[in-house]
Amino acid sequence: MADDDSPGDAALVAAAANGSEHAFRTLYRAYVRPVFWLAHGLVGNRADAEEVTQETFLVAWRKLPGLELAGDSLLPWLATVCRFQAANRIRRQRRDREHTAGPADESLPATVNIEQQVIDGELADAILREVAELGDLDRAIFRLCTTEGYGYQAAADELGIAHGVVRNRLSRIRTRLRTVVKEST
Repeated sequence: MADDDSPGDAALVAAAANGSEHAFRTLYRAYVRPVFWLAHGLVGNRADAEEVTQETFLVAWRKLPGLELAGDSLLPWLATVCRFQAANRIRRQRRDREHTAGPADESLPATVNIEQQVIDGELADAILREVAELGDLDRAIFRLCTTEGYGYQAAADELGIAHGVVRNRLSRIRTRLRTVVKEST
């Protein structure tokens, strides 16, 4: 966030739970990209990933009134909802294929690698845990540059810091996350 007056996720969740479409839009804009890419990794194609992302935010809209945010970020909860929605979609597609193809049709290839799906889910969890351990400024830089697509200068302007600070901190964050990825593979 650009300044200390910007509401955090907890305040936005509370406002959205009370019906604020503006607060929900703010949360959506902050997290739609990481949710989409997680969904894409789970279901394997853009169309299904878009559907899973839409379903994830629809569930979020319905469940926000009863949600007690466990940390500073809504993203881990959204990632969990996304994984459930992706699993539901995969099961639904499998049922549809079995129903239309009949039990004797063995020619359909398996479209989901469950082992890879578990590995991807574990990797996403590891990355989310690592990001949660970052300081406030580093999390803000990570969010702006990696999930919202800001360039170094745009992120620096948004956060009121120097371009070099964004570049150097993001480099350290990426190195830290590469270590997590290497350890998980």
